[in-house]
Amino acid sequence: MKNITDSFVSLGHWSSAGSFGFNTDILATNPINLSVVLGVLIFFGKGVCASCLLSDLLDNRKQRILNTIRNSEELRGGAIEQLEKARARLRKVEIEADQFRVNGYSEIEREKLNLINSTYKTLEQLENYKNETIHFEQQRAINQVRQRVFQQALQGALGTLNSCLTNELHLRTISANIGMFGAMKEITN
Repeated sequence: MKNITDSFVSLGHWSSAGSFGFNTDILATNPINLSVVLGVLIFFGKGVCASCLLSDLLDNRKQRILNTIRNSEELRGGAIEQLEKARARLRKVEIEADQFRVNGYSEIEREKLNLINSTYKTLEQLENYKNETIHFEQQRAINQVRQRVFQQALQGALGTLNSCLTNELHLRTISANIGMFGAMKEITN
């Protein structure tokens, strides 16, 4: 802090502070700096007026802006065209999706009905096979019972015949049967 106050105090010791005087430092004066800047402008801008230079700069800027606007309009037109094409493709795809959805639902219903019909046919065939199997097993059981009954009846008849037949009756029956077979043989010849 002391340094700052010392610097203000030292400013008060200048004798020319606050008075008007001639600056003898050539590099620090404004007329020399201005003359150098004007000399450089005149040397490099020979025959070019400031208004023409400004007009050319503005015209160039105007052309760049117009070109940018034109390019933007062309890009906008292309973007709108692409957007319309994309919308048309979207509509087409949506229509196709709806058709697929409707066709899919129809196909699902058709497949469902086909599955139900084939299941009913399969069940009907299984029912027929079951009935045929039951009928076959019943016939087989009936035939087995008949065979057993026939065998038991035959055994009973043979038992009765064997108990009732004597040797003499047995020999007469055999001779009668042989005689019948002999007569049948003569008829067939």
